[in-house]
Amino acid sequence: MSAKILEGGPIAERIKAELKQQLANLGGEPPRLTALMVGDNPGARAYAKSQATACEEVGIRYELREFPDSLAQAELLEVIRELNQDDSVNAILLLMPVPQGMDARALQAAIDPIKDADGVHPANLGTAVQGRRVLVPCTAQAVMALAEASGVSIEGAEAVVVGHSEIVGKPTALLLLDKFASTTVCHIATRDVPFHTRRADILVVAVGKPGLVGGEQIKPGALVIDVGINRVKDPETGKTKIVGDVIFDEAKEVAGIITPVPGGVGPLTPVMLLKNTVEAMELQRMRRLAAGRVVAPAADVEAPRPREGSGEG
Repeated sequence: MSAKILEGGPIAERIKAELKQQLANLGGEPPRLTALMVGDNPGARAYAKSQATACEEVGIRYELREFPDSLAQAELLEVIRELNQDDSVNAILLLMPVPQGMDARALQAAIDPIKDADGVHPANLGTAVQGRRVLVPCTAQAVMALAEASGVSIEGAEAVVVGHSEIVGKPTALLLLDKFASTTVCHIATRDVPFHTRRADILVVAVGKPGLVGGEQIKPGALVIDVGINRVKDPETGKTKIVGDVIFDEAKEVAGIITPVPGGVGPLTPVMLLKNTVEAMELQRMRRLAAGRVVAPAADVEAPRPREGSGEG
């Protein structure tokens, strides 16, 4: 019996509709997402174009700032500093890849955590330890959205994550742990990966290696979420096609539920960028309210004066 195919598209459309309604309810100026692209990478440009379209659909202002690949890292850091201080900018995204010689981690760490659209700032990665799904990596959020939409009980499940990257594997494992799944992470040094994958009620594969997991490595009836996106040449047609890390035709005959590639995680990841942008705006509003909160004095009581050097007032 073939597995149920869990598509990400319908879930993505539902989340976009919720975000659009949320922004309509909030009123005021819509949030603004500023993306930074250094150099002219075709993949980054295509991603930026799709981001702009998605932002327009839900009512987010999108701005793409382009820079030559000759830009010095110090100059880009200055741009980020200015955007951090600009209250009209709610979210900042550094498009990858950056030119050779630039330190992507240092650049991402320079973004104000409360404006981190990608959820990759060290402070936001740390919130995943606390189980918070606010401003955490978009793909990890997409995986969790699929797991929850599957109807599979996460609590008490044996979950296995193959891949331990900072933006997918590790945060996904932490979010699964927060839902009380017994979670195992496999990586390049794991001695017997199939031993672990065959035990998984929930299997997440996020390595970027086509054909890594076949049907014989999957527990019958398992939920399989394939995060891999790999371009390979079809031996029959000679054309390039996109496949996941899981051998789909084999896996669907064993798994209970499986996500396709393309069409599974892919449609959800950019939507989580929109979600992070809206949440960033909300967090900034709360921060401004907290900073400017003043208790109205009684008519016969003089209002207290701000303390010198307190930053109040």
